[in-house]
Amino acid sequence: VGAAADHLVYGPESTSTSSESGENVARLTVTAELRPGEPLRVEKLVAYGWSGVRSLPAVRDQVDAALAGARSKGWQGLVDEQQAYLDSFWARADVEVDGDAEIQQAVRFALFHVLQAGARAEKRAIPSKGLTGSGYDGHSFWDSEQFVLPVLTYTSPDSVAEALRWRQETLPAARDRARQLGLRGAAFPWRTIDGSECSAYWPAGTAAFHVNADIADAVTRYVAATGDVEFERETGVEILVETARLWHSLGHHDHHGTFHFDGVTGPDEYSAVADDNLYTNLMAQQNLREAADVVERYTEQAAALGVDDEEAAAWRDAAEAVALPFNETLGVHEQSAGFTGHQMWDFASTGPDQYPLMLHFPYFDLYRKQVIKQADLALALYKRGDAFDAEQKARNFDYYEQMTVRDSSLSACCQAVMAAEVGHLRLAYDYVGEAALMDLADLESNTRDGLHIASLAGAWIALVAGFGGMRLRHGMLDFSPLLPEQLSRLAFTVQVRGRRLRVEIRSRTALYTLLEGEPLELCHCGRQFTLSAGEPQTHQVRRPPPRPEPSPPQGRHPARRRGGPVPVEPGG
Repeated sequence: VGAAADHLVYGPESTSTSSESGENVARLTVTAELRPGEPLRVEKLVAYGWSGVRSLPAVRDQVDAALAGARSKGWQGLVDEQQAYLDSFWARADVEVDGDAEIQQAVRFALFHVLQAGARAEKRAIPSKGLTGSGYDGHSFWDSEQFVLPVLTYTSPDSVAEALRWRQETLPAARDRARQLGLRGAAFPWRTIDGSECSAYWPAGTAAFHVNADIADAVTRYVAATGDVEFERETGVEILVETARLWHSLGHHDHHGTFHFDGVTGPDEYSAVADDNLYTNLMAQQNLREAADVVERYTEQAAALGVDDEEAAAWRDAAEAVALPFNETLGVHEQSAGFTGHQMWDFASTGPDQYPLMLHFPYFDLYRKQVIKQADLALALYKRGDAFDAEQKARNFDYYEQMTVRDSSLSACCQAVMAAEVGHLRLAYDYVGEAALMDLADLESNTRDGLHIASLAGAWIALVAGFGGMRLRHGMLDFSPLLPEQLSRLAFTVQVRGRRLRVEIRSRTALYTLLEGEPLELCHCGRQFTLSAGEPQTHQVRRPPPRPEPSPPQGRHPARRRGGPVPVEPGG
């Protein structure tokens, strides 16, 4: 890291400056005699540069060049440039919430920090605390690809491409890790800065292979949302191929032909080293299919990576045979094979001062009970909704809601999305509040370590994917919006394939407006329509039949929200 400072001094003609520097000090002294009312103005400019590969002289040159540019623009020029950048961001990213001023403020706070964390990715990781604190020592987790990048994909897509190019640059370390584990392809790290695995606890680190599929999912989402075929060719193909190879070598066919992934850890860290974690299996299935598809489109790149027709066919065969554990008696999918047969955690005897559980009980006890740290199967329902019918989603959500304690900040937004989809709008609204206020209300008493960037991203996800019902299906955006009675209106703007789309939802209608760009194919509740600029369309909102609301574990219900006055200012 390099830093340099310069000063522009404006004062009387007699004003003088002197500077000195030594081993432990650098000082500029400004001397001036001022008459009453006479101004002295000092503008301080500081430039930073960083690199993990360039030489120190090269970093110095970078810093000097940045400083020269700042001097040329001046303070007001820099302010104007920043203002234009933020105006452009809010024009394509703002979310408006009528009926709850606190959530309105919180989602804009969240969007700003997500932007700040990712806007200068420049082939670097987005750390879990962003730029806000030292928590997790600057490490990046799977949170980036499954929570942060989805928001940036539809609001600031260039930063997503840069973050994923960083993943591509770390492929050598991921390939080495796979070889150490006796596997093919690349095993991306659960926790890292430079691409090597930094987690010393293997059940929650090495065994969390789902990070591979999370990264692959981010690649395909970005390409579908932007149409960036150059990125897909130069970066996407390699990532998808190496992640698919990992899955094919990690899994195995049993004597019935079913394909299993044994001894893996899904998103729920209270259920480590399990067989056939449903989220992992479904995301791996998607990864294998997408890799097989992409090598057909880019045969030259596939050949350079050594992929032949036989290997691609093997990926498809494995994907079609992936195990999806299901309990026929209960009528629900299993979070992992045998999970529903475990003893239920004794929530009645667990006091409020004993949460989070991981700080008061041994992992051994947590691993063998039905208790969930963060929404795992609910995340599978959201990310792979195509694998379930409506009744399965409702039954699954209700069953797992009763044992999800949300000892992770990544849980509430996922529960908000699925609660809204299956019709529990009151509960979804409460979870939206928890996701949005995780840091502003310091709900986990740890914002001293920095903000939860993934949870902040989750506030946008809970509103846009939850009440907005936005899903990416077959490369097309599909909306199934629903508002709780506490909110009178929700409006948001997203960027997709170079167009700017605005969606405005009220209790009975959804208004779609293409603000700029060529006509766009969309779906409303599964029905396709074409939207053109200057020709907004209104569609009716379908309200689901009322269903009994499931109960979270004793003492772990999210705080009930009552809403609040509508804010006056519409901007961010």
